[in-house]
Amino acid sequence: MDISGISGINTAAAMTNSNAGVQRQVATQVTAMGLDQMKEQGEAMRKMMEQSVNPAVGGNFDVSA
Repeated sequence: MDISGISGINTAAAMTNSNAGVQRQVATQVTAMGLDQMKEQGEAMRKMMEQSVNPAVGGNFDVSA
């Protein structure tokens, strides 16, 4: 029985699994980076909206030129 061909198949399968694992890790990291960016944007929007709620800001202005 010749088993040399079997080891080649197992090696190819292992490389395919390894590539899939790397792809999953990359996808996870890209998703995490996107999530971090969305959190930062949400925090910036929250701060901006808090500042816009102050009714005294911009209520009075002079129009004399």
